[in-house]
Amino acid sequence: MDCVTADPNICGGKPTIRGTRIMVRNILGMVAGGYTVRQIVKAYPELTAQDVQCALEYAAKVIDEEQVIGSA
Repeated sequence: MDCVTADPNICGGKPTIRGTRIMVRNILGMVAGGYTVRQIVKAYPELTAQDVQCALEYAAKVIDEEQVIGSA
């Protein structure tokens, strides 16, 4: 996942697509809102479809590493 980076000097250290200030959470929000990869790339022309895929893979990896505590 070398297309995602977190630099404390860029976007407060939030994960972004390398070489941009586009945060992974922005991409995830668009996916959650029903945007297709094509629509995301159109909205952010500096991204590629591979960047969007990378952001999704990054999010999946982060979630996989989290401990989820169920409600009682």
